[in-house]
Parts: sequence; C-alpha cells; structure tokens
Amino acid sequence: MPKFNFGFLKNINKNTILAAIAIIAIIITGGLIFASKNHGFSLPTIFGKSDAEIGKATVDYINNNKLSQSTASLVSVSEESGLVKIKIKIGTSQFDSYVTKDGKFLFPDATQAINMAPVKGGKTVGSSTGKTAEEIIASIKKTGTPSLEAFIVARCPFGLQMQRMVADAAKNIPSLANYIKIRYIGSVSGNSLVSMHGDAEAKENLRQICIREEQPAKFLDYLSCQMKAAGTEVSCEKSTGVDSAKLSACISAPSRGIAYAQKDFDLANKYGAEGSPTLILNGAEAPEFTPDGKAVFGSSRSSDELKTIVCDASTTAPGFCSTKLNTAEAATSFSATYGSSSAAAAGNSGATGANCAPAQ
Repeated sequence: MPKFNFGFLKNINKNTILAAIAIIAIIITGGLIFASKNHGFSLPTIFGKSDAEIGKATVDYINNNKLSQSTASLVSVSEESGLVKIKIKIGTSQFDSYVTKDGKFLFPDATQAINMAPVKGGKTVGSSTGKTAEEIIASIKKTGTPSLEAFIVARCPFGLQMQRMVADAAKNIPSLANYIKIRYIGSVSGNSLVSMHGDAEAKENLRQICIREEQPAKFLDYLSCQMKAAGTEVSCEKSTGVDSAKLSACISAPSRGIAYAQKDFDLANKYGAEGSPTLILNGAEAPEFTPDGKAVFGSSRSSDELKTIVCDASTTAPGFCSTKLNTAEAATSFSATYGSSSAAAAGNSGATGANCAPAQ
C-alpha cells in the first residue's frame, strides 16, 4: 500500500475515458498515498470549481495530509479531451494526472480506474472479507511447505517496502527465503513489458525478474542494494556480483526475460493480483488488514509479519517461528535504512489501492 505517479494517458481513446466515467463511482487524484492510521482517504468534494481551483485543491490535499514524502507543487493546469490535466511536481519528478471537470474522477492509469471511496470503519487494504483477524488466520489453508508470493511492481514505494521486508527477513532467517517469492505485476506488449508506472518501472521489473530467474543467489543482494537509493542499478550489479553480460542477454532475449515475466503476469491474473503489493498464500490472497484497519498478522508491513504469515500457514511450525524479527514498519520508497519516520503508511498501488509515484 506511499506516494504517487502519473506518466499516462498517452494515446488514450476518448471514448474509453467516457465509458470509464460512466462506470466508476469516484476516483481520487493520481497516486495519493494511504493515510497512515486508517489505510485510506477520500478527496474533498470540489464540484463547481474552476480548473485552477481543482488543481490547487488537489495539491493542497496532498500536502495537508502529508501524502507525499516531499512537498508537492502545482506546475500547470490545462484542459485535454474534456478533462482537467494537472501537472504536479514532487521532488525532481513531474507527473500528469487527469481529473473530470466535476473534480470527482481521476484516471491514474490509462488501463484502469480505481474506486477509492472509503467504506464504513475505514478503507480496507487487501481485504473486503468482513472477517476478524482471528477468523482470517483460522481460514488459512495450512500445508507442510507454505508458499507466500508477494506480487509487486518495482518502482512503487509500497513495492520497495515489500522488497525491504523480504530482504530483512531472509537476512535474519535465511531459511525463510525458501517459503517466500517476489513476483511482478504487469503485461507484455510485443517484446516489451508494460507496468502501471511507466517504462522505467517496466525495465526495472524485467531486470529484477532476470536476476531472480538466472542468478538467484544474487537476487536479494541486488534488491537490498538498489532499494537504498535511486539510480544505483548499474553500481549495484557490480557491487553484488551480478553477471551484467548474462543479465543483458536475458533482458534482450524474449525467450528468456519476457517469457519469465509472462509467467508472473499469468499468475497475477489467475489470482487477481492488481495492487502492489498483493500477498498470495498457498494459492489464496492473504489480507493484511481487516475492514476496521486491524493488522491481521500482528506487526503490519514488517519482516516479522512475513514470518508470522508463513508460520500461520504451516501444519508444523518451522523452528524459526520462535525467532522474533523486526516488528517496526519497513520504510517505503528508497531508504538507506530498514525503517524511517516516513514509513507509517502501509498501502498498495493499483486496482486495490491508491496509485503511487514511481520511486525514481
């Protein structure tokens, strides 16, 4: 479940936009991250305001609710295909979001619209079951070899948060890595990947998939390195011993990189994993939160949470279940440390949550 994106709506068909408007109840401005306490938020009604006022209201909401680690500023407002186009700057990056003239609808991605209307008791994250935490845990299918698959995209702050959790868990309990696999969400177009936050994210997804499949011993080391700071992909390949020539060949060969990615995407489609992250446990989604916002597995978005999930899904608890891992919430986005003061919001990006900016 954080931050914000929007390089999108390129070549989007106007009729597609109008059809989406007729279907979706309310969409919040692109990439607003989840509020830390209730895991959700809704944009104030801004019907009847001018385009400039809609733009200002959107940016004010982001900053007033501290929905971005950096202050957002409004660059420009214009009209395009009957929508209000808002260009927003966060840090050094600029993002375009598109809002309907009544201020109620936003299209965070050319392929999807996201219903972000809060529900009674708070916005759910990964759960609409109505069950208590105890009931959710009791309903988990148990097996002797639990399988926890974390579906993410590589440049969403929440995706980086999940990678940080997995890396920290595996560092402290190496055998735990045997039960957890990071997978990716996206699609294939020709010989290229498509990801919810644009080309840069799609390329990094492919890079990570190739390392995972062909140089697995280097995978978590590479993730642990590159999640510390933006733009360190090449230096992290070198420092972690990744065979760059082999990696390049994998990325270039559709029968390797693209084929590996397609398997992940097929599984994501099978499970309905659209938000980054989505946890699939023994073939079924594992909700992290109850509808009233309670963390199902104890400490939310921590390495100890991952351990607890695996142990709760085991017929016979592995020996490491008695080991206490970090219960602090992992930092979102790029961070040199495991946790930070800005790590309080645990959400996701995509069809089950707020879209967030590529953390680049």
